[in-house]
Amino acid sequence: MPTDADLMKLAARLGERLLAAGVRLVTAESCTGGWISKVITDVPDSSQWFECGLVTYSNEAKMRDLGVSGDTLAQHGAVSEATVREMAAGALRVSGARIAVAVSGVAGPRGGTPEKPVGTVWFSVGVQGASGPEVRCQLMHFDGDREAVRRQSVAHALQMLMQTALPVAP
Repeated sequence: MPTDADLMKLAARLGERLLAAGVRLVTAESCTGGWISKVITDVPDSSQWFECGLVTYSNEAKMRDLGVSGDTLAQHGAVSEATVREMAAGALRVSGARIAVAVSGVAGPRGGTPEKPVGTVWFSVGVQGASGPEVRCQLMHFDGDREAVRRQSVAHALQMLMQTALPVAP
């Protein structure tokens, strides 16, 4: 399980990469409740590469703040590839940032179903390209209690960002 120090190191390394590329990051968080943004803003001078964080916990907030379609939520649910894809694209659109990470999952202890058990988390990373956002998604299943699922989700989101080819600053 990643420690606070592990998360801080990941965020600092990510910040170095983003700063060198001259691009800014936005987060769109549901089950992590702003924890990714918190870890990022713990890094000194993160204001040079972090645009903003959007915590869209409810479906209404996902629709209102990020433009997630009500049809997407009705057909696929909040914890789905389709939803995190729209969350990342919406975060890029509303923030003007060049790279986004979006997370939605079932942290527990309740709320799981046979199709989406506790520990199911969808991630997406979007990069604003010339012809629109390029978004890649990933499904993970984490073990542990609510904090463990959320902590692993934060670490995974940062790792996905680290593995993303960064755009060149305009």
